[in-house]
Amino acid sequence: MKPLKNGILNLAALNFQKMIIDTYSYPRAAVIGNPSDGYFGKTIAFVFSNFIAKVQLYQTPELEIKPERLDITSYKNMKTLVEDINFAGYYGGMRLLKGMIKVFYEYCEKNEIRLASKNFTIRYNSNIPLRLGLAGSSAILTASLKAICLFYEVYIPPAIFANLVLSVEKNELGISAGLQDRVAQAFEKPVFMDFNKDIMDKQGFGNYQILKTNHFPNFYIAYRKNLSEGTEVVHNNLRARFDIGEEKVLRAMERWGQITEEFKIALNKNDAETMHNLINENFDLRRSLIPISKGNIEMVELARSVGASAKFTGSGGAIIGTYNDESTFSKLKDVLNNNDIEVIKPNIVS
Repeated sequence: MKPLKNGILNLAALNFQKMIIDTYSYPRAAVIGNPSDGYFGKTIAFVFSNFIAKVQLYQTPELEIKPERLDITSYKNMKTLVEDINFAGYYGGMRLLKGMIKVFYEYCEKNEIRLASKNFTIRYNSNIPLRLGLAGSSAILTASLKAICLFYEVYIPPAIFANLVLSVEKNELGISAGLQDRVAQAFEKPVFMDFNKDIMDKQGFGNYQILKTNHFPNFYIAYRKNLSEGTEVVHNNLRARFDIGEEKVLRAMERWGQITEEFKIALNKNDAETMHNLINENFDLRRSLIPISKGNIEMVELARSVGASAKFTGSGGAIIGTYNDESTFSKLKDVLNNNDIEVIKPNIVS
């Protein structure tokens, strides 16, 4: 197998003697502009390596998908089943891998890419906190598509790669989602994304610009596991309101795009105060538009009470924001930890 000249696959490791392919992907943090990515808006996002989704693939006589922790079908009792559902929802990773294999095969068929006549066994593992708006599902999909591409020696450009990952969730599984997560995970760098409708219609994907991290403010990420909620819960309602042209929703999407542009300018100027205020506005606009649970609002307000900015990293359950200095971070960690909220400094992949 020849090495592929593919930037998005440069983190994959191959063991040529055993023909084992190991790939991985990371959670995404939406810095600004979300949830406008699914509505022709603009966003900035990065991936961070504090958590990881791993996929292992190796050649076998038949194609096999190995079930993992989230795919169990046997339980000690009903209480254990309910606890598992509360932790991981109703779906495991099997459907993700099945969908990704199907989409890859159909992409190759459509583009007349001949695949070698061989099969594989694939398994996944992830420690990304579930259903907290950190793009854990798309991380599994991204890692699996990397592995399949390596196995069959197929190169897919990052922008198209992101489209394929999204199509699994949106078209195959019926989950309402946008491109932001998949773009950040495909490029594995901080990205400014413009999903203007005319651009999307013309080229099939947005305009993506890699951002340098030298002017990034101090970011933190915090999450409360018992606030998990699937992205489909939030976006399905918002999608319906957008599709019928609700004026309040349309104005919000426009403003989120403006906020992202203003944040990008502030980033280039190293204007931490403006970035702080825009992050807060991003959440406040969302709060005016979508019902938000008391626990999620409390998490944002606790962070703000010590001088940090705060907004959702995704659909809820986790927040991202900025802080001025280590003294502020120490206060932030104390107040959030005292309320059973985990706090981390993201290791930004760039």
